[in-house]
Amino acid sequence: MFGKVAADVLGLSDIGSVIKPENYDKVDADDYVMHEDGEKIFFLIKSKSDEYCFTNKALVHLDGTSAMSKKRVLRRFDYYRSNIQDILLETAGTVDMDVELKFTLGNAQYSIDVHKKHLEEVKDLYKALLKLAEIKRDNQLALEDAKASIGVAASSVGTIRNTEADIVEQFKAINQFTFDWNQQAKQKYRVKDFGFVFEKYINN
Repeated sequence: MFGKVAADVLGLSDIGSVIKPENYDKVDADDYVMHEDGEKIFFLIKSKSDEYCFTNKALVHLDGTSAMSKKRVLRRFDYYRSNIQDILLETAGTVDMDVELKFTLGNAQYSIDVHKKHLEEVKDLYKALLKLAEIKRDNQLALEDAKASIGVAASSVGTIRNTEADIVEQFKAINQFTFDWNQQAKQKYRVKDFGFVFEKYINN
């Protein structure tokens, strides 16, 4: 586990540090990543009290009061369920020791302080979050347009007059087609794995 010794070795303080991939197995958040389902850590910020673990599928946030405390609050935000917006990066001034990454994920607002020596790495994460938000926004609009189209098509078919027997068979066919179509649209536009975004922008 990530106790005081590990924190000291990695030079952690109340200001977050970006953890290198070779040290991911030393952080508590790694225990909650669903490796069994292909989940992978792409970016990890660690301070003495918090861990912010960005995977291809979710943000895993371990919230603690101090490095010495064993009590943690675990929060998980799957990207496909949570809108990402208000993404902002504040760079450090002359006397500042940290940069600040801000964003809203679902109903949670985050403001993460990271040591300014990690600015280049945080820039990569900033770009990845921007791209992720753009894809989610575009896919949501496409899904809404697709649902509207199938609604118009279904209404048009409903105006065709046939025998009662034909209507029953048509209803079954339309119902099955609509169900299958909706499932395909969700698979296409509700992306659950954003590994391709992190692979493109994260250079750690």
